[in-house]
Amino acid sequence: MKIVNIKKDSKYLKEYIRLCSLEWGKTKNEEEMKLYIIEKEKRILNEDKVISILGLIKDNILLGFISLFRYEDEENKELTPWYATMYVKKEYRGNGYSKKLNNEILKEAKKLGYKKVYLKTDLINYYEKFGAKYITDIENGEKLYYIDL
Repeated sequence: MKIVNIKKDSKYLKEYIRLCSLEWGKTKNEEEMKLYIIEKEKRILNEDKVISILGLIKDNILLGFISLFRYEDEENKELTPWYATMYVKKEYRGNGYSKKLNNEILKEAKKLGYKKVYLKTDLINYYEKFGAKYITDIENGEKLYYIDL
């Protein structure tokens, strides 16, 4: 099992984009999805929002991923970076992979010189186990947290 930076290893980037869209995006038919993946890949590689995308790989299979974004929340534009898109495929859940991804993205953020990361979620008592501390509720109903590095 290994961690790779998907932003620097395009082999898994299209799958990352597809899974993010299926998990957090609007429903798309196959043609819309193909076009979305092409455009999103260009934006990820050419814009500076995405700092890092780490993928957990075993036997050349993407098991899960997590990202670090420069910005995420319109309400809190001054906060950076954002811990985002933690995802483990359903068939691999329950094996501690989210903890491994969490640890790796926090190491990455620290290596890049950040002192804390921010995240927003509607999950209750989930990110606290990774050290997240509550800041406030935000307009969309989610809660804003930070994690010290």
